[in-house]
Amino acid sequence: MSSPAQSAPPPSPSAAAPPAVAVSRPVRVTRSRRSAILPAIGALVIIAVLAYLPYAVHEGTTSLLVNFFILLILASMWNLLAGYAGLVSVGQQAFIGLGSYSVLIVGLHQVSPFIGLPAAVVACGAIGLVVWWLLSRLRSGYFAIATWVIASIASLIIIRFPSLGGGTGEPLSGMPTGNPTLLNAQIYWTSLAVTVIVLVALYAVLRGRLGLVLTAMRDDETGARSIGARVSRAQLLVFVIAAGGCGAAGALELLSQPFVQPTAAFSVQWTAEMIFACLIGGIGTIEGPILGTIVFFALQQWLANYGTWYFIVLGAIAIAVAIWAPRGLWGLISERLNIRLFPVGYVLWPASGAVFGPDGGPAAGSGPPALHQLIRRLGRRS
Repeated sequence: MSSPAQSAPPPSPSAAAPPAVAVSRPVRVTRSRRSAILPAIGALVIIAVLAYLPYAVHEGTTSLLVNFFILLILASMWNLLAGYAGLVSVGQQAFIGLGSYSVLIVGLHQVSPFIGLPAAVVACGAIGLVVWWLLSRLRSGYFAIATWVIASIASLIIIRFPSLGGGTGEPLSGMPTGNPTLLNAQIYWTSLAVTVIVLVALYAVLRGRLGLVLTAMRDDETGARSIGARVSRAQLLVFVIAAGGCGAAGALELLSQPFVQPTAAFSVQWTAEMIFACLIGGIGTIEGPILGTIVFFALQQWLANYGTWYFIVLGAIAIAVAIWAPRGLWGLISERLNIRLFPVGYVLWPASGAVFGPDGGPAAGSGPPALHQLIRRLGRRS
């Protein structure tokens, strides 16, 4: 009598699972398909040319560029909020006004207003931390309306202080006396320096661990949470950074126009302009707000003498871009030419050592899931 082991039929060759086929083509993750050396050199050349402009152009041109830098800072901050963190705010004018009044308070104490600029950044960042504690549980339209209410409350509080000019406004004191041309150049160079610092800091943030989490949130917030990314913490950091950046823009606005009034400092027009620049240029990219600000200022100068047609043309352009170019003008350019001036995302490359399944596709555990594991690891450490 044979044993059960001897009587068992041999396994059928067709029933055995086909082994995975190893092919020397794994997935490699890189920042960009092109070198970032040439864009970096180009950026340094542009900064050098802009720094030399006060020696070559009139004060009116540099004053216009100061306004350009202010809007670029604001658009970049709003893009960080809405384009990456998914926080659509219509109340960023609160931090613009608070930044202006922070510099005013420093000037009233006979301290140089230029020293008040970093103080405005710190003050607005601290206030942003408190405001986030109030708004952290709100999303979408509720969050947008709440930020607008916060801006209105901030304006009403400032009006209650006669020492700050009340509702009529107050001129900035403590400005250096002497050559006005040199003073305008100092304001211009300060604005340029702050703009460069903001863009470099934004680029560094988006290339780091926080940027990886923000990119995942931009694409799918629910998916980012499911792989372990600390979404709430990332949104807190972004809100505080945006508050400080808007405070810096408000401080620059008061330095360039040394008179502050609550209705102008806390005007919702600030938010409308930064939203327009982001939507036209392209939201969710660093290049988008830069291109959008250039387009906005070009239209502003071209249509300055056409009265209400200015707003009609701006509205028509915004509608056209929203319909035919939902990713903005930079989205069209980058898609057609396949370029990125500020590569902060990741590109998946096929390389050697990839494992493919029996159907010819990637085997389980290879390819994009490796990127998901990277997001999960960095998200937990951010």
